[in-house]
Amino acid sequence: MSRKLHLALHPYGVGGPGQHGLWKDPRVAHDASIDINYYIQQAQAAEHALFDALFIVDSQFINATYPAHYLNRLEPLTLLSAVATHTRHVGLVGTASSTYNSPFNLARRFASLDLISGGRAGWNVVTSFDTGTSRNYGLDEHADYTTRYGRALEFVEVARGLWDSYEDDAFPADVAANVFLDPTKLHELNHVGEHFKVAGPLNVSRSAQGQPVIFQAGVSEEGRDLAARVAEGIYAPGGTLESAQEYYADIKRRTASYGRNPDHIKIFIHGGPVVAPTDEAAQRREREIAAEDNDLDRHLALLGRSFGAYDFSQHDLDAPFPDVAALAEKGGRTAATKIIERARRDNLTLRQVAESAADFRQSPFVGSPTTVADRIETWFGAGTFDGINLAFRTTEELAYFVDSVVPILQQRGLFRTEYEADTLRGNLGLPIPVNRHTQARQYVDAVGA
Repeated sequence: MSRKLHLALHPYGVGGPGQHGLWKDPRVAHDASIDINYYIQQAQAAEHALFDALFIVDSQFINATYPAHYLNRLEPLTLLSAVATHTRHVGLVGTASSTYNSPFNLARRFASLDLISGGRAGWNVVTSFDTGTSRNYGLDEHADYTTRYGRALEFVEVARGLWDSYEDDAFPADVAANVFLDPTKLHELNHVGEHFKVAGPLNVSRSAQGQPVIFQAGVSEEGRDLAARVAEGIYAPGGTLESAQEYYADIKRRTASYGRNPDHIKIFIHGGPVVAPTDEAAQRREREIAAEDNDLDRHLALLGRSFGAYDFSQHDLDAPFPDVAALAEKGGRTAATKIIERARRDNLTLRQVAESAADFRQSPFVGSPTTVADRIETWFGAGTFDGINLAFRTTEELAYFVDSVVPILQQRGLFRTEYEADTLRGNLGLPIPVNRHTQARQYVDAVGA
């Protein structure tokens, strides 16, 4: 097969949404989410297995009901900068909000990570659906969907402009000529837009991969459109094979409609494999995990996140699902809308809606190593993803997948047997973006010739 599968690792720490009982597992250190050595070990394990990237999620608002991992975790770019010094090949993708950051500051931080890592940085662009975040930034209200996505598009455009402040040969460092910088290769941005006014230039040069790789995750119309316009990697929800196929085809089609090469956007679905020596043992373990994570209070709190961290505990659990439609616009609108529609259609109580989060939903990637490899191959061949963003509850489960499933994928020609490059772009098969000022000069020279 000419296409090659991409694999990324998403560490759980002490447990995120849907992993409410993980912190109780004796194999998981209670301080894992703030232990840099835990992340270094995870990254080194991913690199040993030839994974493309380590992916770190983030949010900037909590209350006491949030998942254990959310309550006490390291800031992504600080974390990844430390990991960068202990790895050589694996990509380093951090989540950062375009709603609650400034373009100059964030562009500088990602450019620094890109240089520290030798060209392995990636930015997962989020617009933040936790409405409470606004109060941490001195704002009374969270921006609505249209504003957040318009700001995100302009933010990425500004960041990319700043990352092109220096052309690649801007620093001759010619001692004899007493020339450190060629000033003709340094460029101000002078951006003035709807959301930002940024002069530039950025005081950080380009890395070996030119610019950090832009990732995005979104299922709404606005999210899909933003992805098609600017993303080079996408974290997709997955779901059924049919829904994954629909998402994959839609994003590739939208990408082409914007004049971009659909091969230059890599779609990763979430995957939480459960692998055991036999199919029966894996299926049994999957049901045990579901039971361990079945916590109604936590499910109720997680439900509230889609509605801007709304406190559903104030309502009668056995009364009809409350009218909270007005909260969806500034929260996780896509998920919230689906919840409301289902509750109304099926006349569900609040308890029934919250408990539905605990309904057993079998993952497609559960079974013996051969079964899991077969399923990955089937989904990959069916046009559902370019890669899988893998999450494992423990380091032992990660090691078992690496030792048992990855070799099968390699034997079938689906996954690499060595890294293709030293940069994240190189390993993902993405082109290095030509500096816009260099490109303009080359065009002028060509026309003049």
